[in-house]
Amino acid sequence: MSTDSISQRISELVTTLSDYNYQYYVLDTPTVPDAEYDRLFRELQALEAQYPDLLNPQSPTQKVGGAALDKFEQVSHEVPMLSLDNAMVEDEFVAFHKRINDRLKTDQIFEFCCEPKLDGLAVSILYEDGKLVRAATRGDGAVGENITENVKTIKSIPLSLIGSSDNGNYPQRVEIRGEVFLSLDGFHAFNQKAKENGTKPMVNPRNGAAGSLRQLDSKISAARPLAFYAYGLGVVSDEFELADTHCERLQQVKSFGLPVCPEITVAKGIEGVLDFYKNISEKRASLNYEIDGTVLKVNDIDLQAELGFVARAPRWAIAYKFPAQEELTVLNDVEFQVGRTGAITPVAKVQPVFVGGVTVSNATLHNAEEIERLGIMIGDTVIIRRAGDVIPQIVSVVLDKRPDDARVIQFPTSCPVCDSKVEKLEGEAVTRCTAGLFCGAQRKQAIKHFASRKAFDVDGLGDKIVDQLVDENLIQSPADLFVLTQEQISSLERMGPKSAQNLVTALEDSKATTLSKFLYSLGIREVGEATALNLANHFQTLENIQQADFDSLITVSDVGAIVANHLLSFFKESHNIDVINQLVDNGINWPFIEKKAESEQPLLGLTYVLTGSLNEMGRIEAKNALVSLGAKVAGSVSAKTDFLVAGEKSGSKLTKAQDLGVPVLTEQDMLELFKKYGVNV
Repeated sequence: MSTDSISQRISELVTTLSDYNYQYYVLDTPTVPDAEYDRLFRELQALEAQYPDLLNPQSPTQKVGGAALDKFEQVSHEVPMLSLDNAMVEDEFVAFHKRINDRLKTDQIFEFCCEPKLDGLAVSILYEDGKLVRAATRGDGAVGENITENVKTIKSIPLSLIGSSDNGNYPQRVEIRGEVFLSLDGFHAFNQKAKENGTKPMVNPRNGAAGSLRQLDSKISAARPLAFYAYGLGVVSDEFELADTHCERLQQVKSFGLPVCPEITVAKGIEGVLDFYKNISEKRASLNYEIDGTVLKVNDIDLQAELGFVARAPRWAIAYKFPAQEELTVLNDVEFQVGRTGAITPVAKVQPVFVGGVTVSNATLHNAEEIERLGIMIGDTVIIRRAGDVIPQIVSVVLDKRPDDARVIQFPTSCPVCDSKVEKLEGEAVTRCTAGLFCGAQRKQAIKHFASRKAFDVDGLGDKIVDQLVDENLIQSPADLFVLTQEQISSLERMGPKSAQNLVTALEDSKATTLSKFLYSLGIREVGEATALNLANHFQTLENIQQADFDSLITVSDVGAIVANHLLSFFKESHNIDVINQLVDNGINWPFIEKKAESEQPLLGLTYVLTGSLNEMGRIEAKNALVSLGAKVAGSVSAKTDFLVAGEKSGSKLTKAQDLGVPVLTEQDMLELFKKYGVNV
């Protein structure tokens, strides 16, 4: 390349990165993932190192971040708040370690203070005589924004330090540096509340934290669930004796009353650091805050001073980042998959891209509402994110790169697998196929549920047998189970003639059931055992249930509008009716239920809760017996609970019942109740 072309490329990179910095630090609206920024930044660094005469004083490599916002008072940092150089792979950290050895002219093994790299906003907090007097953002490293009133609202940051400076508890003047962030619990709770109130949700925790601190009205900041972890010191008055290591100094900061990340630890040498990196990477998905790597600092303060700084970063620290979790790619197409519960999920087929340590070609788009929220079209350039083992997802669209031939995504109006009708109930985001017993995508799950212990309880028909029967195309629906022959079953792996005959016998024995168990076995959404029993007791026959309208259904105990709509959708689907008819034709039967008068339902209107282990009978049998007497059996204790039946090893439900003054029955009390009303158990 000619000098002119190199100079032009450097100029392009400076302009592009400066724009990205402005969008990220000033506008709080980043348009590219961190991985894209890092890639361009490193290219610029390499060119400037190779051609120092072409170095632009305005280059982003010569400063840390963006300019302070005009709407805040500016604060000059007495000690610059520098950034960190990055290591992206193990070899780059090893090279960093070698540079330390070379500069110190030693081969000794160093201790490192190892920290998770929090994904938030760096701030400086100044205390004088133990009182918080000023807080500022990092800004460009030399000048930041005065955000004192907003930082004061963060619950984890004390307005006064612990103890007194006269007693040596803390310095007379001390500047604490750390990261303001949003916990994941706080982030999700805020967005849930925003959804309920119809207000704008946060895009992600990092942007949410930055935006929360950049509010002119501190009341807005106070309403945000911000948190803080300290990671270092700036100015410290001379009279206070600081510890000799970085990690020990963080413990001193903790003793002042400020929080420090509990994951921080000391590691020795390269192997120790790599172990920390591996361990924190594995824990990443379980942490309650987002991290994008580790920060590794030479622990010895004297060695830090000896190593010193380069223009924008200390020589004694480095950020060893995780593989990129966000990348740019192109949406080539969208396919629609049907899950085992009938949920229809749009799957983005993207141009393969390496993100989060793996090559990704598929990503979830969740549902039709998400497609509408993103405003995404086929052909768009998108930002894709992969966090830990979570399924990759598309988080935003780069609208400036939308091609002229971009196509609208059409959500299917019928099931992509079986062509049955789909439903999307009010208040739900998911669209579902209604052919639960017929749809091929739901077949295995439907049959496993049908044969489960609480339904038909077919002895010997385990999940692996069901998988084989479906894979070998021996059954298409639960009805086909009852026409299987010994020869067909014995052809399966690990199924000899005797086992096959036992299964045929078990299937024959299971044909005699009850209407409530039959209803439960159909796998209708949200129709559990108690609801199925209530429906059976109320309507007496399957025909009555099938013909019931919405108003009739919601008169049944435990059947609200949502369950009623699930029932109506299920019985409107002709495929489901076909399977039910085949089951009856194949010998499934149950006795007629004579509806009990209210006088024969002495517990009508009462709500019971069961907890703990029962010795004389199973929980299901107890629940069914209570329901047969007219009671409602709830899953949790509330002020509306009339009685709690407490078995052995009762826990929190018993405690709550006692706190609420709910009468508590023993298992023996319940058995006496059943005996009194003639229930055989």
